[in-house]
Amino acid sequence: MQSIIIERAKKGTFTLIAEIGVNYYDIAAQRGITPIAAACLMVDHALASGAHAVKFQTYKAQTLAAKASPSYWDLSEEPTCSQFELFKKFDSFNEQEYAQIAKHCMDMGIEFLSTPFDFESADYLDKYMAVYKISSSDLTNIPFIKHIAGKGKPILLSVGASNVDEIDATVRTIRKINQQPLVLLHCVLEYPTPVTHVNLNRIVSLKERYDGAFIGYSDHSVPDATKDVIKAAYLLGARVIEKHFTLDKTLKGNDHYHAMDVADAKDILNKISHIEALCGNGDLVVLETEAAARRNARRSVVSTREISAGQVITTEMLTCKRPGTGIPPGEQDRLVGMKAKININEDTLLQWDMFN
Repeated sequence: MQSIIIERAKKGTFTLIAEIGVNYYDIAAQRGITPIAAACLMVDHALASGAHAVKFQTYKAQTLAAKASPSYWDLSEEPTCSQFELFKKFDSFNEQEYAQIAKHCMDMGIEFLSTPFDFESADYLDKYMAVYKISSSDLTNIPFIKHIAGKGKPILLSVGASNVDEIDATVRTIRKINQQPLVLLHCVLEYPTPVTHVNLNRIVSLKERYDGAFIGYSDHSVPDATKDVIKAAYLLGARVIEKHFTLDKTLKGNDHYHAMDVADAKDILNKISHIEALCGNGDLVVLETEAAARRNARRSVVSTREISAGQVITTEMLTCKRPGTGIPPGEQDRLVGMKAKININEDTLLQWDMFN
């Protein structure tokens, strides 16, 4: 099983992951359909938007959060104050449902993955995924990190809300067990993330510190018309972008208010495609389209006066002018001391066959 995400990362190609998460529950309620139908519907829309992969979240409230766990999100958008109570609303799926979604993704031709939040889901998701995603919230959960690393598959690791010593420790833990490709995703655990807090230069820091890892960005900012956050992340080196996905950004609660919709995803991909075209491949070679300019805008050695046949060439007889189809300026000194074979008019583009 090959990962589209990893193959594209190896090529340095932009990859967009639509994180459906558990947003399908609200879509199901809004549209009067079952959650599994809503999940598959969202997969279809993500594919139509151009996304390369979809990601879900697999958890059970009782294994994820103590009942007294406080919230860390925008309570004006999601008023549930208890993590346990919020997660309990969205944890009814088991392996059977994820198997069905994974098959639908395979049939449709889009990569499936889901972030496991417990050992059980990490185990049963293994047969459906080519790559694992580890949440920022589990970055210091070393026993769990070891368990996932032991699966021997590539890993996407979000590094939000972490210090460099914690990232170092987790990367070392993974690398002791697993030498598969590793994608580190810059992330800010602030829902939503104000644009003044996105701190995209962390992408540069990750690139410099973790040689050999691919770098990406998990975005929680509110989409706007410019998509400047994603564009800047790309230009700084993020090639894998993960962003929450919804079919209705006006829905209250959970991850709709900072998610992208189909139009946003299409716009992101169009804008990044334009930037990729602007950036080119970086090869330090002449473009075919530059050939005429290269030929006509460069200079050649030109005579400054009339030169008679047999006359010895001196520096004062020579200058350099356009076009560049004669003797290159760098060869001018070789002409000095030669004799003209023919009479040469003033302002003549000189050629080697004019001289002995």
